[in-house]
Amino acid sequence: MSPGSVGTVATQHLDLPGSLPLDCGRSLRRVRVAYETYGTLSPARDNVILVCHALSGDAHAAGLSPDPPPEGTRDGFAAAASPKGIGWWDGMIGPGKAFDTDRFFVVSTNLLGGCRGTTGPSSTDPDTGRPYGSAFPVITVADMVRCERAFLAELRIDRLAAVAGGSLGGMQALEWATSYPDQVNNIVVIASTHALQPQGVAWNAIARESIMRDPAWQGGDYYGTGRAPDAGMGVARMVGHITYLSAPSLAEKFGRRLQSGGDLRYTLHEPEFEVESYLRHQASSFVRRFDANTYLHLSRALTYFQLDLPAAAETIMARTLLIAFSSDWLYPPSASEEIFDALRKSGKEAEFHLIDAPYGHDCFLLEEARQTPIVRDFLTEGRA
Repeated sequence: MSPGSVGTVATQHLDLPGSLPLDCGRSLRRVRVAYETYGTLSPARDNVILVCHALSGDAHAAGLSPDPPPEGTRDGFAAAASPKGIGWWDGMIGPGKAFDTDRFFVVSTNLLGGCRGTTGPSSTDPDTGRPYGSAFPVITVADMVRCERAFLAELRIDRLAAVAGGSLGGMQALEWATSYPDQVNNIVVIASTHALQPQGVAWNAIARESIMRDPAWQGGDYYGTGRAPDAGMGVARMVGHITYLSAPSLAEKFGRRLQSGGDLRYTLHEPEFEVESYLRHQASSFVRRFDANTYLHLSRALTYFQLDLPAAAETIMARTLLIAFSSDWLYPPSASEEIFDALRKSGKEAEFHLIDAPYGHDCFLLEEARQTPIVRDFLTEGRA
């Protein structure tokens, strides 16, 4: 049977009871979580896979949205052949796919701090009745996972067959395996790391600075003012997007081709090369679907993330699958190799696969067909 679709899937919402404690010492009340599910929960409630998204993702991981936003989360090179409203990891989730919904009940949530349905800086602060804005607390990957754990408890799910994700999603999978080692059978960590490299920290800092130096940011309290830091946010997206790609992929797609017309116009203000126009398009589409404060908070959270590998390797009980891509310089294969080596030295069950592909960090969205058999075999062998 060829892999199938999960069909049309609507995003749901759940409000957590009580307060959610945070690493910064504060807590959040009335946290709302946006989520989607695919497949059927087993009577024993033991076939659950939690899929975690990257910085700019959301809860809509698979299928078609009945009410798609103007701009989807499957953007960049990955958007070219994708229908409107398709989930960001649709090629990986569904009947017969890597996360096989004939076997598993797959859950995807929007992260704490998000802007696509889960409580974040643009949400209403219950204490003031106004958007949090600058009052939203600093969050960490551990806070995101703590929120996911509280959410799953409301669904009466006590144990996970697997936690999976790419990039920031992979960090969450690692955090799950260290914070709740006895509640996770397997983790699938794709194009991720135990700690962002200094070059990645630097690029993220530039992206954040571009937002905060936009006068329209207004210290983070721009909601309801009629102005938003779209210019700074657009530059942040340009910077971020380039880090997700590779020099060979950009050269292949754009080269030094000029815009239609073919002649240089010798202008300072308008794009003359195709790659310039592409980046402007990425910027304009991103600001229509994403909140600048959310970008700041999630970018800072993934920058903070750092596992003490020897100690983490001793703590992790889950079988671990690591997948990296040869051209990914933002989350280089060496990081996955370091995690793999630490786990093996601790006697833990782990696999590492390096895929030779030219698309940079975006490979985890573009190389779904090559990841699928690796993930499917890993989960089958582990009898997840």
